[in-house]
Amino acid sequence: MFTRLTASSWVAALSLSTVAACQAEATSFDVENQQHIQAGVLNVGYIDIGPKNGQAVILLHGWPYDARSFADVAPQLARQGYRVIVPDLRGFGTTRFLSAQTPRNGQPSALAKDTVDLMDALHIKQAVFAGYDWGARTADIVAALWPERVKALVSVSGYLISSQQIGEKPLPPKAEQQWWYQFYFATPRGAAGYAQNTHDFAKLIWQQASPGWKFSDATFNASAKALDNPDHVAVTLSNYRWRQGLEKGEAKYSAYEQKLATLPAISVPTITIEGDDNGAPHPDPKAYAAKFTGKYQHLTFTGNIGHNPPQEAPQEFAKAVVDADLLSR
Repeated sequence: MFTRLTASSWVAALSLSTVAACQAEATSFDVENQQHIQAGVLNVGYIDIGPKNGQAVILLHGWPYDARSFADVAPQLARQGYRVIVPDLRGFGTTRFLSAQTPRNGQPSALAKDTVDLMDALHIKQAVFAGYDWGARTADIVAALWPERVKALVSVSGYLISSQQIGEKPLPPKAEQQWWYQFYFATPRGAAGYAQNTHDFAKLIWQQASPGWKFSDATFNASAKALDNPDHVAVTLSNYRWRQGLEKGEAKYSAYEQKLATLPAISVPTITIEGDDNGAPHPDPKAYAAKFTGKYQHLTFTGNIGHNPPQEAPQEFAKAVVDADLLSR
Protein backbone atom coordinates (compact mmCIF):
# COMPACT_ATOMS: atom_id res chain seq x y z
CA MET A 1 0.00 0.00 0.00
CA PHE A 2 2.78 2.40 0.91
CA THR A 3 4.57 1.72 -2.39
CA ARG A 4 1.43 2.29 -4.44
CA LEU A 5 0.62 5.54 -2.67
CA THR A 6 4.16 6.74 -3.08
CA ALA A 7 4.11 5.95 -6.80
CA SER A 8 0.74 7.64 -7.22
CA SER A 9 1.94 10.72 -5.40
CA TRP A 10 5.07 10.79 -7.56
CA VAL A 11 2.99 10.57 -10.77
CA ALA A 12 0.64 13.30 -9.55
CA ALA A 13 3.56 15.55 -8.66
CA LEU A 14 5.14 14.89 -12.02
CA SER A 15 1.87 15.72 -13.77
CA LEU A 16 1.52 18.95 -11.85
CA SER A 17 5.09 19.94 -12.62
CA THR A 18 4.50 19.20 -16.30
CA VAL A 19 1.38 21.35 -16.32
CA ALA A 20 3.23 24.13 -14.53
CA ALA A 21 6.06 23.92 -17.06
CA CYS A 22 3.62 24.09 -19.95
CA GLN A 23 1.87 27.05 -18.39
CA ALA A 24 5.20 28.81 -17.90
CA GLU A 25 6.13 28.10 -21.50
CA ALA A 26 2.75 29.35 -22.71
CA THR A 27 3.34 32.76 -21.13
CA SER A 28 7.00 33.21 -22.05
CA PHE A 29 8.00 35.75 -24.70
CA ASP A 30 10.69 34.53 -27.09
CA VAL A 31 11.26 36.46 -30.30
CA GLU A 32 13.85 33.90 -31.36
CA ASN A 33 11.22 31.15 -31.55
CA GLN A 34 8.36 32.71 -33.46
CA GLN A 35 5.62 30.91 -35.27
CA HIS A 36 4.94 31.58 -38.96
CA ILE A 37 1.79 31.52 -41.03
CA GLN A 38 0.78 32.48 -44.55
CA ALA A 39 -1.60 35.43 -44.38
CA GLY A 40 -2.55 37.46 -47.44
CA VAL A 41 0.60 38.46 -49.32
CA LEU A 42 2.90 37.63 -46.40
CA ASN A 43 4.43 34.84 -44.43
CA VAL A 44 4.03 36.44 -41.01
CA GLY A 45 6.36 35.86 -38.10
CA TYR A 46 4.48 36.21 -34.84
CA ILE A 47 4.48 35.37 -31.16
CA ASP A 48 1.39 33.62 -29.80
CA ILE A 49 1.26 33.10 -26.03
CA GLY A 50 -1.44 32.53 -23.45
CA PRO A 51 -4.39 30.14 -23.60
CA LYS A 52 -5.64 29.51 -27.14
CA ASN A 53 -9.23 29.87 -25.95
CA GLY A 54 -8.56 33.20 -24.23
CA GLN A 55 -9.71 36.59 -25.47
CA ALA A 56 -7.37 37.47 -28.33
CA VAL A 57 -5.18 40.56 -27.98
CA ILE A 58 -3.15 41.81 -30.94
CA LEU A 59 -0.19 44.04 -30.10
CA LEU A 60 1.30 46.09 -32.96
CA HIS A 61 4.76 47.66 -32.84
CA GLY A 62 5.96 50.84 -34.50
CA TRP A 63 8.85 52.11 -36.60
CA PRO A 64 11.78 51.71 -36.14
CA TYR A 65 11.11 49.24 -33.34
CA ASP A 66 10.03 45.61 -33.22
CA ALA A 67 7.97 43.02 -31.35
CA ARG A 68 10.31 43.26 -28.34
CA SER A 69 8.46 46.43 -27.39
CA PHE A 70 5.89 44.07 -25.86
CA ALA A 71 8.32 41.67 -24.17
CA ASP A 72 7.03 42.67 -20.72
CA VAL A 73 3.44 43.51 -21.67
CA ALA A 74 2.55 40.27 -23.47
CA PRO A 75 3.43 37.87 -20.62
CA GLN A 76 1.46 40.00 -18.14
CA LEU A 77 -1.61 39.71 -20.34
CA ALA A 78 -1.07 36.00 -21.01
CA ARG A 79 -0.92 35.30 -17.29
CA GLN A 80 -4.31 36.99 -16.96
CA GLY A 81 -5.83 34.58 -19.47
CA TYR A 82 -5.50 36.49 -22.72
CA ARG A 83 -4.25 34.94 -25.94
CA VAL A 84 -1.61 37.47 -26.98
CA ILE A 85 -0.43 37.75 -30.58
CA VAL A 86 2.50 39.98 -31.50
CA PRO A 87 3.32 39.99 -35.22
CA ASP A 88 6.27 41.45 -37.06
CA LEU A 89 4.87 44.07 -39.44
CA ARG A 90 5.74 43.83 -43.14
CA GLY A 91 9.37 44.80 -43.56
CA PHE A 92 10.33 43.82 -40.00
CA GLY A 93 11.79 40.78 -38.32
CA THR A 94 11.02 37.42 -39.88
CA THR A 95 7.93 38.49 -41.83
CA ARG A 96 8.44 38.01 -45.57
CA PHE A 97 6.53 38.67 -48.77
CA LEU A 98 5.41 35.48 -50.47
CA SER A 99 6.20 36.79 -53.94
CA ALA A 100 9.07 38.81 -55.32
CA GLN A 101 6.49 40.50 -57.57
CA THR A 102 4.47 42.04 -54.72
CA PRO A 103 5.25 45.75 -54.33
CA ARG A 104 7.11 46.54 -51.13
CA ASN A 105 4.31 48.91 -50.30
CA GLY A 106 4.20 50.64 -46.93
CA GLN A 107 0.94 52.57 -47.27
CA PRO A 108 -1.04 52.47 -44.01
CA SER A 109 -4.10 50.61 -45.32
CA ALA A 110 -1.86 47.81 -46.59
CA LEU A 111 -0.55 47.22 -43.07
CA ALA A 112 -4.10 47.21 -41.75
CA LYS A 113 -5.20 44.64 -44.34
CA ASP A 114 -2.17 42.53 -43.37
CA THR A 115 -3.50 42.45 -39.82
CA VAL A 116 -7.00 41.41 -40.86
CA ASP A 117 -5.47 38.72 -43.09
CA LEU A 118 -3.50 37.46 -40.09
CA MET A 119 -6.68 37.28 -38.02
CA ASP A 120 -8.36 35.30 -40.79
CA ALA A 121 -5.41 32.91 -41.05
CA LEU A 122 -5.52 32.34 -37.28
CA HIS A 123 -9.34 32.05 -37.27
CA ILE A 124 -9.71 34.98 -34.89
CA LYS A 125 -13.02 36.76 -35.36
CA GLN A 126 -12.42 39.62 -32.96
CA ALA A 127 -9.53 40.93 -30.89
CA VAL A 128 -8.53 43.69 -28.51
CA PHE A 129 -6.00 45.84 -30.36
CA ALA A 130 -3.16 47.88 -28.90
CA GLY A 131 -0.33 49.68 -30.63
CA TYR A 132 1.94 52.69 -30.91
CA ASP A 133 3.40 54.61 -33.86
CA TRP A 134 2.81 52.56 -37.05
CA GLY A 135 1.07 50.01 -34.85
CA ALA A 136 -1.41 52.55 -33.47
CA ARG A 137 -2.10 53.89 -36.96
CA THR A 138 -2.69 50.33 -38.16
CA ALA A 139 -5.00 49.52 -35.25
CA ASP A 140 -6.94 52.77 -35.79
CA ILE A 141 -7.48 51.87 -39.44
CA VAL A 142 -8.67 48.35 -38.63
CA ALA A 143 -11.10 49.82 -36.08
CA ALA A 144 -12.41 52.31 -38.64
CA LEU A 145 -12.72 49.94 -41.62
CA TRP A 146 -13.50 46.66 -39.86
CA PRO A 147 -15.05 47.63 -36.50
CA GLU A 148 -16.60 44.19 -36.10
CA ARG A 149 -13.08 42.74 -35.79
CA VAL A 150 -12.07 45.05 -32.93
CA LYS A 151 -13.49 44.44 -29.46
CA ALA A 152 -11.58 47.35 -27.95
CA LEU A 153 -8.65 49.58 -28.83
CA VAL A 154 -5.61 51.07 -27.12
CA SER A 155 -3.98 53.72 -29.31
CA VAL A 156 -0.87 55.65 -28.37
CA SER A 157 -1.13 59.24 -29.64
CA GLY A 158 -4.79 58.71 -30.39
CA TYR A 159 -6.37 59.16 -33.78
CA LEU A 160 -3.69 58.70 -36.43
CA ILE A 161 -5.80 58.22 -39.54
CA SER A 162 -4.85 60.63 -42.30
CA SER A 163 -4.74 60.88 -46.10
CA GLN A 164 -2.49 62.00 -48.90
CA GLN A 165 -4.64 65.10 -49.32
CA ILE A 166 -4.08 66.09 -45.70
CA GLY A 167 -0.40 65.35 -46.13
CA GLU A 168 -0.18 67.98 -48.87
CA LYS A 169 -0.97 70.79 -46.43
CA PRO A 170 2.11 72.53 -45.01
CA LEU A 171 2.53 72.74 -41.25
CA PRO A 172 4.08 75.50 -39.12
CA PRO A 173 7.89 75.45 -39.33
CA LYS A 174 8.40 73.92 -35.87
CA ALA A 175 6.02 71.07 -36.70
CA GLU A 176 7.68 70.51 -40.07
CA GLN A 177 11.04 70.28 -38.34
CA GLN A 178 9.81 67.31 -36.28
CA TRP A 179 9.16 65.45 -39.53
CA TRP A 180 12.71 65.95 -40.80
CA TYR A 181 13.16 62.25 -41.59
CA GLN A 182 10.04 62.21 -43.76
CA PHE A 183 11.59 64.84 -46.01
CA TYR A 184 14.93 63.03 -45.90
CA PHE A 185 13.28 59.83 -47.10
CA ALA A 186 11.76 61.71 -50.04
CA THR A 187 15.20 62.16 -51.60
CA PRO A 188 17.60 59.71 -53.28
CA ARG A 189 20.22 60.76 -50.74
CA GLY A 190 17.86 59.85 -47.90
CA ALA A 191 17.09 56.46 -49.43
CA ALA A 192 20.78 55.68 -49.75
CA GLY A 193 21.52 57.07 -46.29
CA TYR A 194 18.86 54.96 -44.57
CA ALA A 195 20.00 51.83 -46.38
CA GLN A 196 23.61 52.50 -45.40
CA ASN A 197 23.00 53.57 -41.79
CA THR A 198 19.79 51.80 -40.80
CA HIS A 199 20.81 50.94 -37.25
CA ASP A 200 22.40 54.31 -36.47
CA PHE A 201 19.36 56.06 -37.94
CA ALA A 202 16.97 53.99 -35.84
CA LYS A 203 18.95 54.63 -32.66
CA LEU A 204 18.76 58.38 -33.28
CA ILE A 205 14.97 58.12 -33.71
CA TRP A 206 14.69 56.17 -30.45
CA GLN A 207 16.66 58.89 -28.65
CA GLN A 208 14.69 61.77 -30.13
CA ALA A 209 11.28 60.12 -29.70
CA SER A 210 11.92 59.12 -26.07
CA PRO A 211 14.48 61.56 -24.62
CA GLY A 212 13.87 60.36 -21.07
CA TRP A 213 14.24 56.64 -21.85
CA LYS A 214 17.73 55.44 -20.93
CA PHE A 215 17.71 52.22 -22.93
CA SER A 216 20.88 50.15 -23.05
CA ASP A 217 22.92 49.28 -26.13
CA ALA A 218 21.92 45.65 -25.58
CA THR A 219 18.22 46.56 -25.63
CA PHE A 220 18.60 48.55 -28.83
CA ASN A 221 20.83 46.02 -30.57
CA ALA A 222 18.38 43.19 -29.91
CA SER A 223 15.55 45.14 -31.57
CA ALA A 224 17.74 46.47 -34.39
CA LYS A 225 18.07 42.93 -35.75
CA ALA A 226 14.46 43.23 -36.91
CA LEU A 227 15.50 46.08 -39.21
CA ASP A 228 17.78 43.76 -41.16
CA ASN A 229 14.71 42.38 -42.93
CA PRO A 230 15.47 42.53 -46.69
CA ASP A 231 12.35 44.59 -47.34
CA HIS A 232 12.66 46.98 -44.41
CA VAL A 233 14.21 49.93 -46.22
CA ALA A 234 11.81 49.69 -49.18
CA VAL A 235 8.72 49.46 -46.94
CA THR A 236 9.91 52.37 -44.78
CA LEU A 237 10.59 54.62 -47.75
CA SER A 238 7.25 53.67 -49.28
CA ASN A 239 5.36 54.50 -46.09
CA TYR A 240 6.70 58.01 -45.74
CA ARG A 241 6.74 58.77 -49.45
CA TRP A 242 3.11 57.65 -49.72
CA ARG A 243 2.15 60.08 -46.96
CA GLN A 244 3.65 62.93 -48.98
CA GLY A 245 1.88 61.87 -52.14
CA LEU A 246 5.12 60.81 -53.82
CA GLU A 247 3.84 57.26 -54.32
CA LYS A 248 0.42 56.21 -55.57
CA GLY A 249 0.20 52.96 -53.63
CA GLU A 250 -1.65 49.92 -54.95
CA ALA A 251 -5.04 50.13 -56.61
CA LYS A 252 -6.43 47.29 -54.50
CA TYR A 253 -6.26 49.56 -51.45
CA SER A 254 -7.89 52.57 -53.13
CA ALA A 255 -11.37 51.96 -51.71
CA TYR A 256 -9.92 51.81 -48.21
CA GLU A 257 -7.99 55.03 -48.72
CA GLN A 258 -11.06 56.82 -50.05
CA LYS A 259 -12.97 55.97 -46.90
CA LEU A 260 -10.05 56.88 -44.66
CA ALA A 261 -9.72 60.24 -46.40
CA THR A 262 -13.10 61.17 -44.88
CA LEU A 263 -11.50 60.73 -41.42
CA PRO A 264 -14.17 58.31 -40.17
CA ALA A 265 -15.03 58.15 -36.50
CA ILE A 266 -13.93 55.14 -34.46
CA SER A 267 -16.86 53.65 -32.60
CA VAL A 268 -15.22 50.80 -30.66
CA PRO A 269 -14.40 51.24 -26.95
CA THR A 270 -11.05 53.02 -26.84
CA ILE A 271 -8.33 54.15 -24.49
CA THR A 272 -5.82 56.60 -25.92
CA ILE A 273 -2.41 57.11 -24.36
CA GLU A 274 0.21 59.83 -24.47
CA GLY A 275 3.59 59.87 -22.80
CA ASP A 276 4.47 63.01 -20.90
CA ASP A 277 7.85 63.16 -22.69
CA ASN A 278 6.97 62.08 -26.24
CA GLY A 279 9.56 63.63 -28.54
CA ALA A 280 7.99 62.34 -31.76
CA PRO A 281 5.38 64.29 -33.75
CA HIS A 282 1.98 63.72 -32.15
CA PRO A 283 -1.37 65.49 -31.97
CA ASP A 284 -2.85 67.17 -28.91
CA PRO A 285 -5.29 64.73 -27.25
CA LYS A 286 -7.98 67.43 -27.23
CA ALA A 287 -7.78 67.57 -31.03
CA TYR A 288 -8.85 63.97 -31.55
CA ALA A 289 -11.07 63.05 -28.59
CA ALA A 290 -14.25 63.66 -30.61
CA LYS A 291 -13.15 61.10 -33.22
CA PHE A 292 -13.82 58.32 -30.72
CA THR A 293 -17.59 57.99 -30.47
CA GLY A 294 -17.83 54.87 -28.27
CA LYS A 295 -16.78 54.46 -24.65
CA TYR A 296 -13.59 56.45 -24.32
CA GLN A 297 -10.81 57.31 -21.90
CA HIS A 298 -7.52 59.16 -22.29
CA LEU A 299 -4.45 58.46 -20.18
CA THR A 300 -1.22 60.40 -19.83
CA PHE A 301 1.68 58.25 -18.68
CA THR A 302 4.00 60.24 -16.45
CA GLY A 303 7.62 59.76 -15.45
CA ASN A 304 9.44 60.85 -18.64
CA ILE A 305 7.56 58.36 -20.80
CA GLY A 306 8.19 58.86 -24.49
CA HIS A 307 7.00 57.42 -27.78
CA ASN A 308 7.17 53.72 -26.89
CA PRO A 309 4.98 53.31 -23.77
CA PRO A 310 4.73 49.50 -23.87
CA GLN A 311 8.48 49.21 -23.45
CA GLU A 312 8.94 52.26 -21.23
CA ALA A 313 5.92 51.66 -18.96
CA PRO A 314 4.86 48.03 -19.49
CA GLN A 315 2.78 47.58 -16.36
CA GLU A 316 0.73 50.68 -17.09
CA PHE A 317 0.33 49.68 -20.74
CA ALA A 318 -0.82 46.16 -19.87
CA LYS A 319 -3.36 47.60 -17.45
CA ALA A 320 -4.66 49.91 -20.19
CA VAL A 321 -5.25 46.89 -22.43
CA VAL A 322 -7.21 45.13 -19.70
CA ASP A 323 -9.17 48.30 -18.92
CA ALA A 324 -10.01 48.76 -22.61
CA ASP A 325 -11.35 45.22 -22.68
CA LEU A 326 -13.43 46.00 -19.60
CA LEU A 327 -14.87 49.06 -21.37
CA SER A 328 -16.35 46.73 -23.97
CA ARG A 329 -18.30 44.68 -21.42
